[in-house]
This record gives sequence, C-alpha cells and structure tokens, in this order.
Amino acid sequence: MSIAKFFISAVCLIGCVCPAFAQNQVTIQGKVKFTDKDFKVSVYQRIGREKKVLAETLVNDDNTYSVTVQFDKPGMAIVDCGRWQSVNIWLDDENMDIDFRGVDTAKVKIKNPPYVYIRAGKKNEVMNLVNFAEYRTYQSMIAVSQNVWKAQIEDKKSKQELSSSLYEANIDNRSAWMHYIVENYADVPSVLVPLALLDEEKDTELINKTLCHLEKLSSITKQLVADYRQNRAEEKMLRERMKEGNPAPEFTFLNEKGKTVSINKLKGKIIVLDFWASWCGPCRREIPNIKKYYAEYKTKGVQFLSVSIDAKKDDWTKALKEEQMLWMQGWTPDSGKSVLKTYQFNGIPFIILIDKEGKIYRKYLRGEQIKKAIDDCLIGKRFDEK
Repeated sequence: MSIAKFFISAVCLIGCVCPAFAQNQVTIQGKVKFTDKDFKVSVYQRIGREKKVLAETLVNDDNTYSVTVQFDKPGMAIVDCGRWQSVNIWLDDENMDIDFRGVDTAKVKIKNPPYVYIRAGKKNEVMNLVNFAEYRTYQSMIAVSQNVWKAQIEDKKSKQELSSSLYEANIDNRSAWMHYIVENYADVPSVLVPLALLDEEKDTELINKTLCHLEKLSSITKQLVADYRQNRAEEKMLRERMKEGNPAPEFTFLNEKGKTVSINKLKGKIIVLDFWASWCGPCRREIPNIKKYYAEYKTKGVQFLSVSIDAKKDDWTKALKEEQMLWMQGWTPDSGKSVLKTYQFNGIPFIILIDKEGKIYRKYLRGEQIKKAIDDCLIGKRFDEK
C-alpha cells in the first residue's frame, strides 16, 4: 500500500464525526510566504470517502491568516494552503501556529512541497513526528528512483530488483519510525494516527496494548478507541469482501439511456469491469487495449463493462463519443463515492475480471494482463493459478 493510501486510511478511521462528543473549537493561525489573489487556507476532514470542510479563510494582505475551527470530537484533519501545500493535524485542545511557503515560485514546478511544521502542544508534536517520517520516506523514494535510474546497470531485471530491495528497506525504516512514536507517545490521543499506519498482522500485540492503555485514560479516549475499533473492523470487512474468489459486491449504475442497471443482471457471463473517468489519462490510454480485447472476445461469452466515475454526465458522454466505446457503458451519478467504498479502490483505471459465478477472478489488470485473465478464466483455471 502506498504512503498516500495509508494516510487516507488514517483520516477515514480517525476523522469521523461522532455526536457523543460536545462541540469544541481551536484557532489555527500563521503566515503564507507567497500567495495569489483570493488565496485561501482551509481545514477539512475525510469522513469515509467524503470531504467535509470545517473552516476556511482568505489570507490577509499582510500574508497572515487566522481561522477558527469547530469540531465534534478530537481527531485527525488536514490544513490546506491554496491547494499548494497541506499538513495533517490533530484537532483537540491545542491552538496551532502553522506557516506555509504557499505558491510554488520555481520556474519548473515539481510536485514535492516542503515539510510543514506545526507549533502547538504534545498532541501535535506526535503529528510533527509522523508527518516528518512520511516526508522523509517520500524523499528517500525519490532518491532511490533517481539514483537507480542513473546507475550503470544494463540488465532491466537487475535494476528492478535493486529498486524493489531499496524501496522495501525504506518502508522498513518508516515502520520503525511508527513503532518508535507509538511506543513513546502511548499517553497521547493522537498516537491513534501512527497506530493506524502499523501492520495489523505483524504489530497486533503493540496495537492492542496501546489501545487498551488509551481507553483507560479518560472517557474521551475510551470513546475514541471504541470508534477506532469499530471503523477498523468495518474497513477490514470491506477489504476481505474484495478478495479474489469472493462474490463481486452488487452495485448499480446508470446506462446511456438513464436506466438503472445492476451488475447482478450480468451474472452468468465473464465480465471485464473497468472503472474509469474522462479526466484520467491512464484510463484513456487503456481504452485501446479494451477495444482490442472486446473485438476478440465479445462472441465468446465475455461481457465488457466500463463504469465512469465522472462528476458530470456531460463529461462522460463527451468522452464516449471521442473514444467510440462500443461495449456496455455506465455512469455513477455520485462521482463514484459509493462504488469506490464498495470495491475498495483509490486509483483508476481499476479493472477487474468477474467469473460466470459472479466471483472476483483477478484485480488490478492492465494491458496483456486483461487478456491472460480472460484466457485463464475461459479454460477453467482457478483464480489463484497464475
């Protein structure tokens, strides 16, 4: 799992709103070095896959800002600076002072913003440690990629193996940092953030020990732990449901005529299911492959289905005309929010193969992998025979 996905999971698990808590508020202030016109600083949480804006403000003419954030319970949130930078924070009883660089003024803009420090109390010092560990892990990944690319290694396989081993060492180092933070900040509620980044199977003992300790500290931490356990169990259930060999979850979509269609209506056929969007470059580049396989297998009991998660229907229909996609098409009017949760994916294209019994056969397919999965399924290979 990528670093970004880990942090998304942490926000989803710790940032949900619970009415059992009284409303609180904190003030976040600071300076932004470089700004544009109508430059905003906003604070938001991820509630599941929804984005809930808690507060936002325009940056003043003197490049300062101050925003009061109201919230229902302690938890993780994100402070966004004009969509140029962001930082993960812990909302609780600590006011914060956070400075940002703001607009990238470099001639060549690279998506690699600098580390952002939170001046607050111990709860957000935990966030500083987590954020810095994540930041350094990302920088190390960039360094690995650059240096392996520059290395005088002609054999492609050897190069890939070297990259993989260095990436694994980098992730091990990141894991060690999370262990250190959890072990040394077990009395702080924000320890739930690094705790969510540990491996549930390898770190079971440390996770349970920390949760048991936290829930004894106060009625507030007891409720936070209860919410954490419940959300974690729900996330695990959703992940388990999407394992290969399990029945593909039911979902509905709108076809080109606006009629609601259920995926279950296609049971009895092998289904190539492609989640995509008009704005997704990799999705558009994958369409020629799907076209090729559609022409080859459409008369062999294979149903192709592409489901768009575009926010606007017009964007979807315009792309259909441009791409001349002749197989079954669908659109999710909620920008894919429900199906993203149901099918547990964060990136597109997300292409899976469903067998005649309606079970998940293979996932994360691209290019030739699509053809191999279809061929294997047609000849009766088990989903795990690869």
